[in-house]
Amino acid sequence: MTIYNGISFLGIILLMMLAWIFSGHKRMINWRLIAWGVGFQLLFALFIFYMPAGIRVFKMVNDAALAVLNSALAGAEFVFGRLAIPPGATNEAGETSLGFFLAFQAFPTIIFFSALMSVLYFLKIMPFIIKLFARIFTKLMRISGAESLCASSNIFVGLESAFTIKPHLSDMTRSELFTVLTVCMSTVASNVLALYVFSLKNQFPLIAGHLISASFLSIPAALIISKLMMPETEDPKTLGINIEPHYEKEDNLFMAIINGANAGIKFIVGIVALLIAVISLIALLNLGLSKIGLLFGAESGFTLQHILGYIFYPFTLIMGIPPEDIDVVSRIVGERIILTEVTAYQDLAAAISQGTLQNPRSIIITTYALCGFTHLASLAIFIGGISAIIPKRIKLLTQIGFKALIAATLACLMTACIAGIFAGNSSVLLAG
Repeated sequence: MTIYNGISFLGIILLMMLAWIFSGHKRMINWRLIAWGVGFQLLFALFIFYMPAGIRVFKMVNDAALAVLNSALAGAEFVFGRLAIPPGATNEAGETSLGFFLAFQAFPTIIFFSALMSVLYFLKIMPFIIKLFARIFTKLMRISGAESLCASSNIFVGLESAFTIKPHLSDMTRSELFTVLTVCMSTVASNVLALYVFSLKNQFPLIAGHLISASFLSIPAALIISKLMMPETEDPKTLGINIEPHYEKEDNLFMAIINGANAGIKFIVGIVALLIAVISLIALLNLGLSKIGLLFGAESGFTLQHILGYIFYPFTLIMGIPPEDIDVVSRIVGERIILTEVTAYQDLAAAISQGTLQNPRSIIITTYALCGFTHLASLAIFIGGISAIIPKRIKLLTQIGFKALIAATLACLMTACIAGIFAGNSSVLLAG
C-alpha cells in the first residue's frame, strides 16, 4: 500500500465529515446505516478487486458486457454501415473503422439497452433482482422500503427508478425524497453505460467492469451521504417494510421491445438536445470569460472549466490522485457539473490519448468519480420527472434539489476514494 491509498481512505472520512457539516440535524444520524454502508463498500471492493474469485467474476462481467455491447452494434451497422464500426474494428466485409462517431456508434446502443431492460422487466428478471437488493438495504441499514427499492433500481436504471416507487412518492418524508434525488443523480443508467464504454474502451479493455462496479459502489455511498446531510426526523410509512416494485407490464414480449426501443429514442433526443444547448451556452460564456481574463493579463483562455478545476482541486487531492495529475483531473471532474458526464468521459479519453494523463491510478479513480448524473441538467431532469408524478410537492423538491446535487457529487467522490484505496499493483483495478 502506498501513501496515495492512505490518502484515499482519509478522503472517505473527510467527505463524510463534510456531509455531516451540511446536516441540519447533526444528532439524529443513523449510524447503523453509515457503518453498514461503508462496510458494504469496502467488502465489495475487496472481493471484486483483490480476491481471486472476485477478480474472475469482475472479468466475466466485463467480458459479458462487451459481448452484449458488440451485439448492440449489429443493428447500428445494418442501419449506418461503416460509420457504425468502432475504432480498431473491422466488419465482415473487411471494411475498417472511419473513427469514433458518438451519433452512429454510442447512441444506437442506448436504444438496444432500453429495449433489453424492457424485456428483462417483462420476464420479471429485473424486478426480482431489484427486490433482492432492496431487502438487503432495508434489513441492514434500517431505511424505508421505498428508499431501498429506489436505490436498488438505480443500480440498473435512471429516472425510471422513481416510477418503481410511484405509489409511495406522495407520502415520502423530506429525508426520503432527498435520498431519492441523491441516489438518482449519483448513479448512471445501464442504457448509457455503453456510451461511456465506447468513449474509453480503446484506452483500457476493462472499462465495462469498472463502470458496473462503480454503479454498485455508488448506491451505499449515496445512502450514506444523503442521510448524513439530511437525517430522518419523521416517521416513514414504509420503514422496515419490503415493498413490491411498481411497473406497467407490457401485454407481450414484442410490445416490450417496441416500447423499450421508443423510450431509448426519446432518451437519445433528450441527450442530443442537452449536449447541443449546454455545450454551446458554455462556449458563449467562456468567450466572455476569456475576454475578461485577457484584460487582467491571463495569457491563455480563462474558462468556466478552469474555475471549477480550482474548486475541485482539494477534492481531487483527497481522492488520492498523484500530484502530477491533479490539475488535469480537477478540470475534468469539475466540468462534469456543467457539461455532463458524457463530455467529461470524452475529455478523459482525450487526455489519455494525448498523454496529458498517463498514470493508471489517476485514470481509474477519475473513471469512478465521473460515474454519475451529477450535473445541473440532470438536477432539472430529475426534479421535473418526479414533480410530474407528485405535482403537489414540487416546492419541496426545488428546495432540496441543489443540496441533493451536492450530496450526489460527494457520493461519486466517495466511490472514487473506494477505488483509490484498492488501486494497488495486485488489484484488478490497475490491470489491462
